[in-house]
Amino acid sequence: MWSVKQAPRTVVVAVMLAAFAHGAHAALFDDEEARKRIVQTNTRLDELQRSLDTRLAALEQQMKNQGLDLFREVETIKAEVARMRGQIEVLNYELSEAQKRQRDLYVDLDSRIRKLEASPGTTASTPPDPAVAGVPSVVANAPADGGAAATPAATEQRAYDAALDQFKRGDYAASITGFQSFVKTYPRSVLASSAQYWVGNAQFARKDYRGAVAAQRQLIQLWPESVKVPDALLNIASAQSELGDNAASRRTLEELIGKYPHSESAAKAKQRLGIR
Repeated sequence: MWSVKQAPRTVVVAVMLAAFAHGAHAALFDDEEARKRIVQTNTRLDELQRSLDTRLAALEQQMKNQGLDLFREVETIKAEVARMRGQIEVLNYELSEAQKRQRDLYVDLDSRIRKLEASPGTTASTPPDPAVAGVPSVVANAPADGGAAATPAATEQRAYDAALDQFKRGDYAASITGFQSFVKTYPRSVLASSAQYWVGNAQFARKDYRGAVAAQRQLIQLWPESVKVPDALLNIASAQSELGDNAASRRTLEELIGKYPHSESAAKAKQRLGIR
C-alpha cells in the first residue's frame, strides 16, 4: 500500500482542494442563514415598533378625547353655576327693592296721615319745591287744592319700573333720563325720592362721582324725611372716597351713623370705619 508520502503530488493536491471546497461551502451556508435570521429579526422588530406606535397613538387620542370631554363638562357646570348665581342676585335685588319701595309707601302714607291730623284745615302737605335744587317744578299732576295726584298710581309705577329696568340692564344713561323725567313729572309721588336716589346711583355706576354726590344731596334737601336718605348718605360717602376725598367720606359716614344709627346703611358705614 501507498503511504501518504508515497502518494503522487497531484493526488494530495486534489484531496486538499476537495476539503477546502467543502469547508468554504459550509461557511457560505452558515453566513446566509445568519443574514436571513438578521433580516427576520429586523422585520419582527419593525413590526413590533409599528404596533407599539399604533397603540401609543390610540392611547394618546383616547386621553385627549377624555380630557376634552372632562374640560367641556367642567365648563358647562361653571356656566350653569354662574347663571344660577346671577338669577339669585337678581331675585335678591328685586326683593330688596320691593321691600324698600313698600317701606317708602307706608312711611309716606303715615307721614301724610299725621300731617292731616295735625292740620285739619288742609287736605295734604305741600311737598318741597323741586326748583330749589335746580329741578323744574311740575304741577300739572298736582291739583291746586293739594289733593291726590290726578295721574293714576299705576301709571307712575310703570314709569318708575321702566327706568329701574334700564338700570338693571346696565343702561345707566337711559335710566338717569327716565328717573329724572319721573321726578319732574311726578314730584309728589311716593316714589319720587326713590327715583332721585336711583339717579345718583346710576351716575355712580357711570363713574360720574361728582354728579352722584349732587344727585343724592338733592334727594336729602327735597325729601329729608325719606327712608332713602341713609342710602343716599352712604352713596355720597362712596363717591367721595372714589374722588379721593377720604376725609369728607369719613365725615359723611359719621353723619350717617349719628343721624340714622339703626339703619342698614349705618351698619355698613360702621363696617367701613371699623366700628363695632
